[in-house]
Amino acid sequence: MFSIEHEFDSTVVTLVDEKGAHLQEDVVINLFEDCITIEQYDERSDRVQKITLSIDMAEDLAAALDLPEGVYKIARD
Repeated sequence: MFSIEHEFDSTVVTLVDEKGAHLQEDVVINLFEDCITIEQYDERSDRVQKITLSIDMAEDLAAALDLPEGVYKIARD
């Protein structure tokens, strides 16, 4: 399950784990104009862990989901 919300300066996608014996914490993805952040609560440290991707990095990740093993470089305009 997931939700999509449009905020003033970003779009927020929340992914909810609904299956499995050990449910994972929700993953919150904030899409800004210049970057994307991915956040998830870590109960071991009692903190929210955050990863920040540039737009180019996010595009590379999206492309990587459909490619076989290897090293790639996306040509950008």
